Amino acid sequence: MASLQKQTNTDGENNYEKPGMPRTPKEWKKWKEERKTVKRKWKEEKLIKTLEKEITREKDKEAKKLKEDDDKRTKEKKGRPYTVSIALPGSILDNAQSPELRTYLAGQIARAAVVFSVDEIIIFDETGCTQKSTEGDFDGIGKKGQANVQLARILQYLECPQYLRKSFFPQHKDLQYAGILNPLDCPHHMRTSEDCIFREGVVLDKPVKPGKGSFVNVGLQKEVQIDRELRAGVRVTVKLDTTQEDKKMRKGTVVAPSTPRTSAGLYWGYSVRLALSLGAVFSECPYKHGYDLTVGTSDKGTSVDDVAFSRFRHALIVFGGVNGLESSLEFDEALGVDDPSLLFKHYLNSCPGQGSRTIRTEEAILITLSAVRPRFHSAIKKLDTS
Repeated sequence: MASLQKQTNTDGENNYEKPGMPRTPKEWKKWKEERKTVKRKWKEEKLIKTLEKEITREKDKEAKKLKEDDDKRTKEKKGRPYTVSIALPGSILDNAQSPELRTYLAGQIARAAVVFSVDEIIIFDETGCTQKSTEGDFDGIGKKGQANVQLARILQYLECPQYLRKSFFPQHKDLQYAGILNPLDCPHHMRTSEDCIFREGVVLDKPVKPGKGSFVNVGLQKEVQIDRELRAGVRVTVKLDTTQEDKKMRKGTVVAPSTPRTSAGLYWGYSVRLALSLGAVFSECPYKHGYDLTVGTSDKGTSVDDVAFSRFRHALIVFGGVNGLESSLEFDEALGVDDPSLLFKHYLNSCPGQGSRTIRTEEAILITLSAVRPRFHSAIKKLDTS
C-alpha cells in the first residue's frame, strides 16, 4: 500500500495525500480525464469480452444443434431401406440320403440366409406339385412335393425365437431332428436379460378390460400389454414403451415386422413363402412394385466380377436345383420361354473358374451372397444420394 505523506496546507491543517496526486485544479482536471479514459477503455474491454463470450456461446449452441441434426440424420439413415430375397427349389432335399441329412441341409440354408441378412426365402416347386401350404405330414423321402413343405417348415421353425416355438410349432415329423441344428442367433432371438426396444411376441388368451389392449408374451419375465386387442395366438412385433415410469406392467405398441429394419437397421429374420412354380416367385411378390433387381445364378451366366448393380429397393436372387434353372424352367410352361436368362435382369456366374464340376445349392447361396454383397452396398449408396 502506498505510503501517505503528511503535508501542511496554507491554512495550517494537516493533509494526507498519495505521492503523485494532483495538487492544482489544472492537474485535477487532467487527472480526471485520464481516469475517464482508463474507465472508458476498461468498459470497452469488458464489453468486448462479453461479446466474445456471447459469440462463443452462440457458436457452441450452433455446433450443438448441428451435431444434434447430424445425429438425427444418422439415426434416420440407420435403417435399411432395401430388402434381399432368395428363391430355391425344395427338391434339393431329395438329394439328401437320410432324414437327418435333410434336416441339416435345411439348417445350412437358414444359416446362410441369416449371415447375409436375407429378408425373404421363397421355396418354389419344380416337380409339378400343387401343394402350397406347410400343413400336413411328411410322407417320406422322395415323395413328390413333400420336400418343399419340409424345407419351409424347418426354415420357419429356425427363424422363430426360442421362447415362441412351443406356441407355433407342435411336435411334427418334419421337425424330428431340428434339435441337432445350429441356432441362428438372430437379433430378435433374445434372452430375458437382453434389452431392446423391439421384441417378437405371441398374443395370450387372457381377458382384458374394455378399451384395453391384449397381453403379449415377448420373452420377458412379465407379459406386455399392447395398444390394441388382437386374437390370441397371433405373432406380433412389439415396440416397447421406454418412457413409462411404472414398470409393474410394461406397455408396448404393435408395429410392422419390417419396422426394426427400416427404423433401427436391425436384421429381424426372414419370412418364408411357398411358390407353385418358378413364375409364381415373381408374380406373387409381396412388395407393391415387385422386385426391381432380379438375379439368376448359373455357370453359364456372366462373371460376377464384370457386373455392377443399379440402385434398387427389392432384390431377388434365384438358385436352381440339382440340374440348374434350366430344369426348373421346363416344369413351368406358363412362362413361355426356353432360356432362363431372359427372366432376369442379371444372369450371373458367381464362381467363375470353379474347381468342382458342380456347386451344390447350399454352397451356391453362400458364394453368391458373398460376391454380391459389396455390389449391393455400392448400389445403395447411389440410392442414398439420390
